[in-house]
Amino acid sequence: MRSFNRQEWAHEPMRESGMWARVGDQIVVAGPTVGESGRDGEIVGLHHPDGTPPYDVRWSDTGRVTVFFPGPDARIKHLTDHGHHTGRGTPRP
Repeated sequence: MRSFNRQEWAHEPMRESGMWARVGDQIVVAGPTVGESGRDGEIVGLHHPDGTPPYDVRWSDTGRVTVFFPGPDARIKHLTDHGHHTGRGTPRP
């Protein structure tokens, strides 16, 4: 396991231990009960340089931007700058 000095650690993304995102990624939140639809939105702002929550999200159903603290039912779809998905799921239009 790699050790970090304090300065390196402060700039290292916390990708191994939790949720992280970049501006332009999509966030998908499951519906509150089985069979109910969830929500999705585009991450338009970060509050931490390492990409950890909370996020400013523009919701696709309302167009509103809110500060969102994701729970365990939220997933990030990492997208490239060109709109092509880099992992699981559907690319954004």
